Amino acid sequence: MLNDLLAAFTWARDNGNVRIVVLTGAGDKAFCAGADLSSFNPDQTEVERHLERHRFIDLFILMSELGKPIVGRINGHALAGGLGLASSCDINIASDNATFGTPEINVGVWAMMIQAVLMRNVGRKALLEMLMLGERFDAQRALELGLVNRVVSQAELDGAVDEVAGKLEQKSPIIMKLGRDAFYRTQDMDFRSALEYLQSQLSMVTLTEDTKEGVMAFFQKREPQFKGR
Repeated sequence: MLNDLLAAFTWARDNGNVRIVVLTGAGDKAFCAGADLSSFNPDQTEVERHLERHRFIDLFILMSELGKPIVGRINGHALAGGLGLASSCDINIASDNATFGTPEINVGVWAMMIQAVLMRNVGRKALLEMLMLGERFDAQRALELGLVNRVVSQAELDGAVDEVAGKLEQKSPIIMKLGRDAFYRTQDMDFRSALEYLQSQLSMVTLTEDTKEGVMAFFQKREPQFKGR
């Protein structure tokens, strides 16, 4: 699955016709329940297993550097690595029957590969409780923690996702890329470095045709016609 996700996100990144990515699970029971424990193949060496796990890193970095919005359609359980995958999306819409959690501790494992992603989405105490207890929680709790943006019924899920995606599609793709890139790149900078970087990126934004079009449309009281330039 990691290989398929890497291929799909790479295609979406490089395809100019793709404006928004919606990530969801098959069916109506699970978004992603994490790694299959049978993947701990006793015939595989620990070195081989270690090297294969780098695909998690490749995927999380690719998602953060995609340059396009990722909407998570959380249609069911988002557990373990699946929760890390959901947390790597920009905006999450969850069905009210979805559950969340990091159950790794219950089988003698720690959620190492998703911890860095979760730390950028959840407060320290709440995250430590999740990691240490390994308990599942419902969509309303995920909303309170900031893991999801909206909770709707299963019947309303597609409509809510389409609404958000439709609004995102109306925005300038070049400004979306510049702004999204700046958001993720500044998360690891110190305060002064972040401010200096953001000043340079604001200059980049104001050089685009879309910014000029947006300002002109505002004064002419009409909808802007963005061209992605």
